Amino acid sequence: MNEKILIVDDDATMVNLLAAILEMEGFEARKTLSGAEAMEALEGGGIDLVLLDIMMPGMDGFQVLKRIRDTPAMEKLPVIVLTALLEKEHALRSWRLKADEYVTKPYDPQELIDVIGDVLARSVEERTEERVRRIESLLELLEKVEGGDREGGER
Repeated sequence: MNEKILIVDDDATMVNLLAAILEMEGFEARKTLSGAEAMEALEGGGIDLVLLDIMMPGMDGFQVLKRIRDTPAMEKLPVIVLTALLEKEHALRSWRLKADEYVTKPYDPQELIDVIGDVLARSVEERTEERVRRIESLLELLEKVEGGDREGGER
């Protein structure tokens, strides 16, 4: 696997537990304890998915998610909100900010791994579809250019 997952949570025990679970499953876990640390880690690139807590001092998870979605280089980065907030309004706000999934604590570790796998697979499919669209566009452009050259050569 070797996908790099950024864990963002102000609870060091939670971060270490999540990192251990992820590493047992073959993921590479990167740990951050605040929204500001998360943004610094994301600026370096190389992250494949973010596990994001909402309730954090300073920059909360909603602010982090908004900044991710507002940054062109990160806007398609998969983000799973992992929070103790159970109210529907928090889930709705996460969806509006384009979270990929919303998982509540306490969570079943295997279910979380399954959700991560699903989100990563979906992300790969979307990237593949985008590549196919780009290739099709290039092929259409090449056909037009080649057709134009033939027309120009026949005159």
